Amino acid sequence: MTKKPVKRRDPLNPRQRSIQMARVRATRNRSTEMHVAARLIRQKVRGWKRHASEVPGRPDFWFVRERVAVFVDGCFWHGCPQCRRNVPSSRRAFWKQKIAANRRRDQRVKRLLRGQGCAIFRVWEHELSNPRWLDRLRAILQRYSQG
Repeated sequence: MTKKPVKRRDPLNPRQRSIQMARVRATRNRSTEMHVAARLIRQKVRGWKRHASEVPGRPDFWFVRERVAVFVDGCFWHGCPQCRRNVPSSRRAFWKQKIAANRRRDQRVKRLLRGQGCAIFRVWEHELSNPRWLDRLRAILQRYSQG
Protein backbone atom coordinates (compact mmCIF):
# COMPACT_ATOMS: atom_id res chain seq x y z
CA MET A 1 0.00 0.00 0.00
CA THR A 2 1.53 3.31 -1.07
CA LYS A 3 1.04 6.42 0.97
CA LYS A 4 -0.11 9.62 -0.62
CA PRO A 5 2.36 12.48 -0.22
CA VAL A 6 1.27 14.94 2.43
CA LYS A 7 0.66 18.43 1.06
CA ARG A 8 2.02 20.87 3.61
CA ARG A 9 1.07 24.49 3.91
CA ASP A 10 3.95 26.97 4.09
CA PRO A 11 3.59 28.91 7.35
CA LEU A 12 5.22 31.96 5.72
CA ASN A 13 3.60 34.15 3.14
CA PRO A 14 5.39 34.52 -0.23
CA ARG A 15 7.14 37.77 0.78
CA GLN A 16 8.43 36.30 4.06
CA ARG A 17 9.58 33.13 2.26
CA SER A 18 11.43 35.23 -0.32
CA ILE A 19 13.22 37.20 2.40
CA GLN A 20 14.18 34.01 4.22
CA MET A 21 15.41 32.28 1.06
CA ALA A 22 17.45 35.36 0.07
CA ARG A 23 19.44 34.85 3.27
CA VAL A 24 20.51 31.37 2.20
CA ARG A 25 24.06 31.43 0.90
CA ALA A 26 25.66 28.81 -1.32
CA THR A 27 28.23 26.52 0.23
CA ARG A 28 29.32 25.23 -3.18
CA ASN A 29 29.38 21.51 -3.74
CA ARG A 30 31.55 21.00 -0.69
CA SER A 31 30.90 17.35 -0.01
CA THR A 32 31.67 16.23 -3.57
CA GLU A 33 34.70 18.51 -3.84
CA MET A 34 35.98 17.31 -0.48
CA HIS A 35 35.60 13.72 -1.70
CA VAL A 36 37.67 14.51 -4.80
CA ALA A 37 40.31 16.43 -2.82
CA ALA A 38 40.64 13.60 -0.31
CA ARG A 39 41.03 11.05 -3.10
CA LEU A 40 43.68 13.18 -4.87
CA ILE A 41 45.62 13.59 -1.63
CA ARG A 42 45.33 9.89 -0.76
CA GLN A 43 46.54 8.87 -4.22
CA LYS A 44 49.38 11.44 -4.07
CA VAL A 45 48.18 13.37 -7.12
CA ARG A 46 49.95 16.73 -6.77
CA GLY A 47 50.15 20.12 -8.45
CA TRP A 48 46.58 21.35 -8.13
CA LYS A 49 44.91 24.44 -6.76
CA ARG A 50 41.31 24.81 -5.58
CA HIS A 51 39.07 27.43 -7.20
CA ALA A 52 41.81 29.23 -9.13
CA SER A 53 40.29 32.69 -9.62
CA GLU A 54 42.75 33.56 -12.40
CA VAL A 55 41.32 30.77 -14.59
CA PRO A 56 38.05 31.37 -16.47
CA GLY A 57 35.16 29.50 -14.88
CA ARG A 58 37.05 29.09 -11.57
CA PRO A 59 37.54 25.31 -11.90
CA ASP A 60 37.10 23.25 -8.76
CA PHE A 61 40.64 21.94 -9.26
CA TRP A 62 43.31 23.51 -11.48
CA PHE A 63 46.45 21.60 -12.38
CA VAL A 64 48.83 24.50 -12.97
CA ARG A 65 51.72 22.86 -14.86
CA GLU A 66 49.53 20.66 -17.06
CA ARG A 67 46.88 23.38 -17.58
CA VAL A 68 44.05 20.96 -16.81
CA ALA A 69 40.79 22.28 -15.33
CA VAL A 70 38.72 19.82 -13.30
CA PHE A 71 35.05 20.51 -12.69
CA VAL A 72 33.06 18.41 -10.21
CA ASP A 73 29.47 18.70 -11.41
CA GLY A 74 26.45 18.00 -9.24
CA CYS A 75 23.98 15.83 -11.12
CA PHE A 76 21.00 18.06 -10.27
CA TRP A 77 22.62 21.47 -10.80
CA HIS A 78 24.26 20.64 -14.10
CA GLY A 79 21.51 18.45 -15.55
CA CYS A 80 23.28 15.10 -15.70
CA PRO A 81 21.97 13.24 -18.77
CA GLN A 82 22.44 9.88 -17.05
CA CYS A 83 20.73 10.64 -13.74
CA ARG A 84 17.96 12.86 -15.06
CA ARG A 85 17.10 14.09 -11.61
CA ASN A 86 13.55 15.28 -11.20
CA VAL A 87 12.86 18.97 -11.51
CA PRO A 88 11.14 20.26 -8.35
CA SER A 89 7.37 20.43 -8.71
CA SER A 90 7.12 24.01 -7.52
CA ARG A 91 8.46 26.70 -9.86
CA ARG A 92 9.28 24.12 -12.56
CA ALA A 93 9.90 26.76 -15.23
CA PHE A 94 12.40 28.55 -13.00
CA TRP A 95 14.34 25.36 -12.25
CA LYS A 96 14.40 24.21 -15.86
CA GLN A 97 15.68 27.62 -16.91
CA LYS A 98 18.28 27.64 -14.10
CA ILE A 99 19.67 24.21 -15.01
CA ALA A 100 19.70 25.09 -18.73
CA ALA A 101 21.61 28.32 -17.93
CA ASN A 102 24.15 26.30 -15.91
CA ARG A 103 24.66 23.96 -18.87
CA ARG A 104 25.11 26.89 -21.27
CA ARG A 105 27.66 28.45 -18.91
CA ASP A 106 29.52 25.12 -18.70
CA GLN A 107 29.74 25.01 -22.52
CA ARG A 108 30.87 28.64 -22.73
CA VAL A 109 33.64 28.05 -20.16
CA LYS A 110 34.68 24.86 -21.94
CA ARG A 111 35.08 26.69 -25.28
CA LEU A 112 36.98 29.53 -23.61
CA LEU A 113 39.42 27.22 -21.82
CA ARG A 114 39.98 25.03 -24.89
CA GLY A 115 40.67 28.20 -26.88
CA GLN A 116 43.43 28.99 -24.37
CA GLY A 117 44.98 25.55 -24.83
CA CYS A 118 43.68 24.05 -21.59
CA ALA A 119 42.21 20.61 -21.09
CA ILE A 120 38.88 20.17 -19.32
CA PHE A 121 37.96 17.19 -17.19
CA ARG A 122 34.42 16.88 -15.84
CA VAL A 123 33.47 14.36 -13.23
CA TRP A 124 29.80 13.89 -12.37
CA GLU A 125 28.70 13.51 -8.78
CA HIS A 126 27.39 9.99 -9.45
CA GLU A 127 30.81 8.91 -10.85
CA LEU A 128 32.65 9.57 -7.59
CA SER A 129 31.71 6.19 -6.12
CA ASN A 130 33.62 4.45 -8.94
CA PRO A 131 37.40 5.07 -8.74
CA ARG A 132 37.79 4.89 -12.55
CA TRP A 133 37.34 8.67 -12.78
CA LEU A 134 40.75 9.01 -11.13
CA ASP A 135 42.36 6.75 -13.74
CA ARG A 136 40.87 8.90 -16.50
CA LEU A 137 42.16 12.06 -14.80
CA ARG A 138 45.64 10.58 -14.44
CA ALA A 139 45.69 9.71 -18.14
CA ILE A 140 44.81 13.30 -19.08
CA LEU A 141 47.43 14.69 -16.68
CA GLN A 142 50.02 12.32 -18.16
CA ARG A 143 49.15 13.40 -21.71
CA TYR A 144 49.32 17.13 -20.93
CA SER A 145 52.49 16.93 -18.85
CA GLN A 146 54.39 15.56 -21.86
CA GLY A 147 53.49 18.14 -24.36
